[in-house]
Amino acid sequence: MKHFINLKDIPALDLRKIISEAKKRKKKRKNLNTLDVDEDSPLKGKLLIQMFEKPSLRTRLSFYLAIKQLGGEALTLRTDELHLAKGGESLADTAKILSTYGNGFMLRTDSDKKIEEFKKYLDVPIINGLSSSSHPTQVLSDIFTVEEIKKRPISTMNICWIGDSNNVLNSLVVASVKFSFNLNIGCPKNYEPKKVIMDWVKKNKRKINIFNNVKRAAISADVIFSDKVVSLNDKVNKTKKIKDFKNFKINSKLMNIAKKDAIFLHCLPRGSEVSDGVFLGKQSKVWQQALNRIYVQKSILLYCFGKLR
Repeated sequence: MKHFINLKDIPALDLRKIISEAKKRKKKRKNLNTLDVDEDSPLKGKLLIQMFEKPSLRTRLSFYLAIKQLGGEALTLRTDELHLAKGGESLADTAKILSTYGNGFMLRTDSDKKIEEFKKYLDVPIINGLSSSSHPTQVLSDIFTVEEIKKRPISTMNICWIGDSNNVLNSLVVASVKFSFNLNIGCPKNYEPKKVIMDWVKKNKRKINIFNNVKRAAISADVIFSDKVVSLNDKVNKTKKIKDFKNFKINSKLMNIAKKDAIFLHCLPRGSEVSDGVFLGKQSKVWQQALNRIYVQKSILLYCFGKLR
């Protein structure tokens, strides 16, 4: 049984297999409608149970469509409707019930500890749909999108992140080690990646470049990534944080510092960190990026269910 919790824990070869399978399955769906099932129906009869402790649009929709297109079904649970939240049922007992009824469990939560606790008691695979420290499904899909657009391995590219050191960046940092690409991070002082992340990079004999100057970070970039500076549940002084990031906005001037054919990606939802001109412009590939989550998550499901070819 294979879980999908953190990119750190998954061999690079398996991550590459997931992307390769997503590419094949996307190609085969050119003439199919959204709810048409893949010809081989590899997950027919399987049920994915989803639970969201944080708001979700893309993760919710993409996992629902991913399991449906593979021939399975999805059931979404609200935490405020479960005994786990209000009735005092233990996490261990809840995990046992989930394992009895479903074939896989996808959790979106603020708690890394909760994911690890579920893993301990589940008899089915668990997928991290987002946690406080990582967003592995998002970043693996982003790599798929970059390679699809650029038509070459991401290992040949310069990747730039402009923004806060959050869960998405943590996964992107890990991906830079797994896929061997250059990564520049542009952020203000005091918003740099945590020491534990950078120590892990060093341990794996890689280097990440961190700049407190946004222009230096963007030089020669093939891709510029960003995310919302102030997230919905940020427990910070939001006014101060926005002020701290005022010189890190992604606009046309910054995109001109990157390579001529550079693209812009954003995991959404967006805020004031990117101008409309960039977000809605020709270099922006955010809609393709969002759609591709379906295809990569199909491969993640196949990986977890032991069906990845």
